[in-house]
Amino acid sequence: MTIVLRAAGGHDLSALYAMAQTTGGGFVNLPPDKAKLAERLAAADAAFARDTDRFGVDRFLFVLEDLGTQAIHGTCQIFSHIGTDAPFYSYRIDRHGADHAVLGRSVDHTKLTICTDHAGCSEVGGLFLRADARAGGAGTLLARSRYLFIAMHRPRFADRTIAELRGVVDEAGEAPFWDGIAARFFGMGFAAADAFNAEHGTHVLAGLMPTTPVLLAMLPDSARAVLGVPHPSGRPALRLLEKEGFRHDHYVDLFDGGPTVTAATDDIATIRSARTAIVRAIGHSDAATPAIAAAGRLAGFRACFARIAPQGDGILLDPDAAHALDVGIGDPLTHAPR
Repeated sequence: MTIVLRAAGGHDLSALYAMAQTTGGGFVNLPPDKAKLAERLAAADAAFARDTDRFGVDRFLFVLEDLGTQAIHGTCQIFSHIGTDAPFYSYRIDRHGADHAVLGRSVDHTKLTICTDHAGCSEVGGLFLRADARAGGAGTLLARSRYLFIAMHRPRFADRTIAELRGVVDEAGEAPFWDGIAARFFGMGFAAADAFNAEHGTHVLAGLMPTTPVLLAMLPDSARAVLGVPHPSGRPALRLLEKEGFRHDHYVDLFDGGPTVTAATDDIATIRSARTAIVRAIGHSDAATPAIAAAGRLAGFRACFARIAPQGDGILLDPDAAHALDVGIGDPLTHAPR
């Protein structure tokens, strides 16, 4: 099986809709609504069509395809510049303590403060992989291909990149963190808020939240227990992000309490190790090593696993990868160690 990550198009709507119906809620970037998904595909088309190496507000959408069956196994997204067309809200965890020698006690005054500290950052998000495809490194390809795209279109992205991970949501589609804070103000369950956010954007409800900091000690145990904890299905994604150098620096999602992780864009491991070389030969070599490779600009971008070896002033590429990426001798290829 050869899987390739490519730019999504309008013909992928049905596959994306089918995946969206299996996310289990709390996944705003992949709503189970065909009209909204069509809007996201249209926005991605516009982003891929903007052939200018200049910073803008782009939303790139990709799919992971099995070239043999043409089945779509997963999807992911990149947002070039968040917090510009609408505010990007988070809770910042501010930790404060006070000691009293006479009482012999320490008091924790940790609080959650609504902020827009990540405005202007790039974001990698919207990653979803079908349960029956979570093998053979598919999740790794889905996640890391985004960084090769950023490396190949670097002027279009910010100097800092974030990722939000979905928080804990139960089988009924409800979130303990939401119940502990926001539900008290809006009088609606998380599932209803999730549907509202998918239709109108998260900034609408976020903008109505009280700006007064929330003392952590005032929250129920159920909400505190999930603060900064990813959904069980998101733990592999968190490990991949941490391997790339992302770190949780005390920010969480306003609605489900999931962690936000950040990294300097140029320090992301795949971007830092990425190299571009000319394909000088296509074939097999005992000296070839596993790599993740990408070729093509914007809508022509494709990425897959490959085997690469030095070849003169360029590289040798294995035939399956050459076919998957639609490259030939003399074409440039961007690659990083697998």
